[in-house]
Amino acid sequence: MKKFWLIAAIAAMMLSIDGKACTNFLVGKNASADGSTMISYAADSYGMFGFLHFAPAQDWPEGAMREVKDWDTGRPQGQIPQIAHTYSVVGNMNENQVTVGETTWGGREALWDTVGIDYGSLIYISLERSKTAREAIEWFITLVNEYGYASEGESFSFGDPNEVWIMDLIGKGPGKKGANWVAVRIPDNAISAHANQARITTIPVNEKHKLTKEEKRLQKKLNCVCKGDWMWDKDVISFAREKGFFSGADKDFSFQEAYNPFDFSGFYACEARVWSFFNHFSTEMGKYFDYATGATFRATNGKDAGEHMPLWIIPNRKVSVQDLKNCMRDEYQGTPLDITQGTDAGPWHSKLRFGGLGFKLDSVQYWYERPIATQQTAWSFVAQMRSFADPKVGGIFWFGVDDAACSCYAPMYCRINHVPECFAEGNGDSYTFSPTSAWWTFNLVANWAYTKYDRMHPHIKEAQDRWDDKFNTQIAGVDAQAAALNDEDARAFLTSYSCSQAENMVADWQRLYFYLVTKFIDGQERKEENGQFKRNPYGNSCGPNRLALPEEELRKIAPEINHE
Repeated sequence: MKKFWLIAAIAAMMLSIDGKACTNFLVGKNASADGSTMISYAADSYGMFGFLHFAPAQDWPEGAMREVKDWDTGRPQGQIPQIAHTYSVVGNMNENQVTVGETTWGGREALWDTVGIDYGSLIYISLERSKTAREAIEWFITLVNEYGYASEGESFSFGDPNEVWIMDLIGKGPGKKGANWVAVRIPDNAISAHANQARITTIPVNEKHKLTKEEKRLQKKLNCVCKGDWMWDKDVISFAREKGFFSGADKDFSFQEAYNPFDFSGFYACEARVWSFFNHFSTEMGKYFDYATGATFRATNGKDAGEHMPLWIIPNRKVSVQDLKNCMRDEYQGTPLDITQGTDAGPWHSKLRFGGLGFKLDSVQYWYERPIATQQTAWSFVAQMRSFADPKVGGIFWFGVDDAACSCYAPMYCRINHVPECFAEGNGDSYTFSPTSAWWTFNLVANWAYTKYDRMHPHIKEAQDRWDDKFNTQIAGVDAQAAALNDEDARAFLTSYSCSQAENMVADWQRLYFYLVTKFIDGQERKEENGQFKRNPYGNSCGPNRLALPEEELRKIAPEINHE
C-alpha cells in the first residue's frame, strides 16, 4: 500500500484536477537567504504549451479597451476599459517585481460561473496595473465586483519585494458579481504553500484593529473587511451561512471547510505536496503525514479529522533560490510517497503513470502519488523579488518548461525588452513541433528519460547542476554591470543576457538529447571511456552493455516465457 491508496466507500469523490493541478510556494523576505521574497509556480495542465508570456509597457489613449479571453480555452469574454499606462510583464512578474501565481481547487460547483473575468485574465490584468502585491489584490477584487468571476475556486499567491500574500477565492454563483474571498499576508519569517486545495481556515473576526486611512478606503471600495495583514469579503461568512455551508459562530468559521471541504484527493493529491515542501525545512512534519496523505481521513470514514497542517511554518534554515528550484523538482524522494519506487514505477523506476492520477478497478478507486514535479507541467517559475537590487535591475523570473525534475531554470530579468525565441509565444505549440522551442526540446529529453529513468536521470541532474551553478555564480556580476548603466542601456544589457543564456541552455539540452538517444538506443547502454563512447582498437563501435531486468521483474515474467 505504499505506492497507491484505494478508496471504496468514497470512490465517487474523484476530483477533476488532472488538467488543472498546480503548486505554489511562498517565502517571506526574512525567511530567505538573501532577503528576497519568493514565489514559485508550476502550470501543470495536460495539453498546455510552455511559453513565456510578455507584454510591453504601453501608454493607452482615452477610450481604449482591453480584450479579455479565457486563459484556459481562449474563449472571448468581452472587453474592459484600458487604463492610461500599463507596466511591462515577463511571465508572471511585472517590471515593479509584482508576481502572481495560482492553483485551482474547484470547490462548490454551484458557485462556478462562465461569465465575467477568468482567473488567468485577472492575473495578467492585475500585473499590467500594479506597483505592489496589495494593489494586485485590489485590482482582482475591483474587477470581480464589477464584471463577475468566470472560474472555479482558486488560491492565489501575490508578492512584491517586501511581502507575500495568499488569497482563497470562489464566485457567488451564475449571474452573481463579486466573490467570496479571504487574503492573508504571510509573516516575513515564514514560508507557505498551496496545491489545489484551499488552505485558509479561520479568520480573525473578533480581533480588535484600528483602521488606517488606506484600510478605510479599501473597505469602502471593495466591500471588504481589513484588519492589518488580513482582508476578506464582508459577506463571506453570511453567504456561507445562507447557502448552508456553515452554521456555527463567526469565530469558528473556516473558509476552507465552507467553500472547499476536503475529499480524499484534497489530501493525497494536494496537501501532500504542501507537506513535502514543509518537510524540507522542518523536522516536525512527521506528525502531519497521516493527515496530509489522507490516512486519517480514511480511518475516520471521510471526516476532516486530525490536526490541520499550519498555513505557514518558520523554516529551520534560510531558504535560497536554489532551495526553491530543488523543491520544484521534488518527486517525494526519501519519503514513503517516492513516485520512482514500487511496482507501478516499473523496472527502471519511472515516474510516468498512465491514465491520469489513478484508476478504477472492480468499483474501487485507486490513487497514484502526485508529486510536485510532474510530467504534465507546461512551465514553471521561481520568482525572486529583490528590494535590495538596484531599481534598474529589479527582480529575476527564473523560468523553465516541462517537467521541473527534467528541466532547468533560466534567469529572465523582470525589466527585459523581449523574451528569447526559445521561450516565445508562437514558436510551435503542443501540436506543432518546433526544433527551436524550449518546450519541445525539454520534452524530448524527459520523455526519452522516462523509458529508463533511473539510468538517464543522473545525466539530466548533472546538466541541471552545471547550469544552476553557472547562473548562481554569474548573477552578482550581471547585477553590478547593469546597475552601472543608464536605465535604457541596463534594460538592453539584461535583455541580451537573459535571452542569450536561455538560448545557450536550450542548445545544451538539445545536445543532451542526442547524447541520451545515442547512449541508450535499442534498450542497450553504450560504454564510455574518458568522456567518449568506447570504440574497439580498429575504431569501430564497442559492444554495449545489455541492460537486464532486475531479478524481481524476471520472476514475474518467467512463467510466461519458454524455457529449456
